[in-house]
Amino acid sequence: MPQLSKKGIDLPTSPIRKLVVYSDQAKSKGIEVLHLNIGQPDIKAPKEAIDAVKNAPLDLLPYGTSQGELSYRKKLTVYYKKHQIEVNPEDILITTGASEALTFALNSICDAGDEIIIPEPFYANYNGFASAASVKVVPVISEFNTRFQLPALENINDKITSKTKAILLCNPSNPTGYVYSKSEIITLCELAIKHNIFLIVDEVYREFIHGDIEHYSVLQYTKGAQNTLMIDSVSKRYSLCGARIGCIVSKNKELIQNILKFAQLRLSPPTYAMIASEAALDAPDSYLEEVIAEYGKRRSTLIDALEQIPEVEVSHPMGAFYCIVKLPVEDAEDFSKFLLTSFQDSGQTIMLAPATGFYSTPGVGKNEVRIAFILDSQKLIRAAHILEQGLIAYKKIHEQALV
Repeated sequence: MPQLSKKGIDLPTSPIRKLVVYSDQAKSKGIEVLHLNIGQPDIKAPKEAIDAVKNAPLDLLPYGTSQGELSYRKKLTVYYKKHQIEVNPEDILITTGASEALTFALNSICDAGDEIIIPEPFYANYNGFASAASVKVVPVISEFNTRFQLPALENINDKITSKTKAILLCNPSNPTGYVYSKSEIITLCELAIKHNIFLIVDEVYREFIHGDIEHYSVLQYTKGAQNTLMIDSVSKRYSLCGARIGCIVSKNKELIQNILKFAQLRLSPPTYAMIASEAALDAPDSYLEEVIAEYGKRRSTLIDALEQIPEVEVSHPMGAFYCIVKLPVEDAEDFSKFLLTSFQDSGQTIMLAPATGFYSTPGVGKNEVRIAFILDSQKLIRAAHILEQGLIAYKKIHEQALV
């Protein structure tokens, strides 16, 4: 048999999707699965976006520009200005989702064997993007009991070597919901400047802030312009996950030109998706205001329900729509599989995302799961009840096994 690449063999399996086969089996038996494992919003996309696709007067789908349509990039500059981010259309490169944006960024910044530092837990696919680019992830652990705030600066500084090319973080964080403060972002910018490396910040959850804190973009710190780049996407903001439209934004012209070469290899972003994403920016302010309020309600509902379950601990998210939950089990992945293969409550069960896949350090987060509060409040209350009953059943089986 022909030899496969080591890179492909070593590529990590997505912890968000690795249990899908068991979910499909449960559904085939007539069991309803409530999905708490994936950040797929159930809120409708803006009418403006859907109508723009339905009414597009196209006779064919031609290639677009590799950097993304100028009209869309111009509208994005207006959107960013509302968030105190001053950029020009030439500072923006449109990508096929934030995933491609991160892949382009890593391949433009790093060579094989180079390193990037990431506070963990982090979005699981960062591991995959780095592995595909032959880049080593150097994790710095943040703690559950401090709501996963930025690790001490010396812990990050000590990880920087001659191979370090960038620090990467998500703000607000997927999976923890932590929102990095203005002072934390500036501290990291200054660290990047000092060591002549890049600071990459994934800001796809910018709008989703819970409480009175404010989001501070890495691009607002103009002193760090040459060392910073921002990743963005329409997926969560406008419930357009399937559109696969994201972008890279940076004032570093040499970096953008280097990334453009990778963009030219894939020719152009998808046309209809571009149309939908551009039209979404025409949605009234009330659209996002209502979406943010709804996620705030779901957050409170889920936390209240989970905290009533004995021995379950919840890290209260400051942003995004995820939280890390500690369960009274030794192996959260085994428990998550049990829920799909061996348990149901009145014809329903739940699917969780085991947290070990959101860490790079082996063995960390083994009793944790990430829960996405992307279902309506009544379903979240029901999901918490199923979780409680599942824990009781799982504990009983393990106690019997010890007898």
